[in-house]
Amino acid sequence: MSSTEVLTATAADRPQVVSALVAAFADDPVLRHLFPDPQDYPRFAAVFFGNLFDKRVGLGTVWTIGPGASTAVWQPPSGGDPASTDLLETHLPADALARTRAYDDAVRAALPAEPFWYLGVLGTRPDSVGRGLGRAVMAAGLRRAAADGLPAILETSNPANVEFYRRAGWQVVRQIDEPLPIWVMRQ
Repeated sequence: MSSTEVLTATAADRPQVVSALVAAFADDPVLRHLFPDPQDYPRFAAVFFGNLFDKRVGLGTVWTIGPGASTAVWQPPSGGDPASTDLLETHLPADALARTRAYDDAVRAALPAEPFWYLGVLGTRPDSVGRGLGRAVMAAGLRRAAADGLPAILETSNPANVEFYRRAGWQVVRQIDEPLPIWVMRQ
């Protein structure tokens, strides 16, 4: 396998993918809002990303290089609630769970009513940034959305990400101010 081959993640990839996402999002505004204590961040972020991974890996909508050098976690239109918090309820303290729910509620209210593919997570391990890996794993989900004739939607609270996604063909379709600035984008 080449170092840039995009593969559908399997359950066996979970440790590498989750660890890489925890590192990739260490300074992300959303994750720092959800888990502001630097000592708790690694543990709670691992629960957060593990929950998302577990819900999507069986759908075949987690694409990775490495595994974990870069990963895209997509929610298909028929895959259930993108903001579901089952595992989070048993592994996060009440304050972190409340922040997670408030963020999810704000995002959910801004999403379109019609079916779409949702890019929930796109993360590249810090030592792999700048090599085009994020675009490569993102493209797998974009191809699925295009094959289904559906739009792709994402949200970000990182202003630098807005520019990254614009260069990749995404457009801002909505902005939310609370609980923190959130840009909803569509392709």
